[in-house]
Amino acid sequence: MLTATRVGSEGKATVGAQYYGADSENGDRIDDPSEDALFMMISDLNDSDNTFVVQPDEDDPVWFASVAVLDEGGYEIIRRDTTRNEHEVTTATSVNDIARDLTIWMAARDFPRRPTSQVSEF
Repeated sequence: MLTATRVGSEGKATVGAQYYGADSENGDRIDDPSEDALFMMISDLNDSDNTFVVQPDEDDPVWFASVAVLDEGGYEIIRRDTTRNEHEVTTATSVNDIARDLTIWMAARDFPRRPTSQVSEF
């Protein structure tokens, strides 16, 4: 798998996510998180580090999803995609369901650098 290389503010090459990254308030970052990685990030949320955001690894992302801990328990999930005119805010309590739903939702997003799937008939 190829990984994008960027030049950081210090002029050093940095390696970024190929498609998207998940960043938490405590500074943790996971490039191209799997469903299991999202499950772990959601499980690690607490009262002080209570939010993380997943978005494309680009300068002006057209979509994002965030998960935040609610004071009354459970989680608030926000999904926004400006190219599809989507903005959805939901709540849930099951970390499994949230991680699965986010994984499915992100798989349907457009990634300009992602190769398209081609089906061949034999």
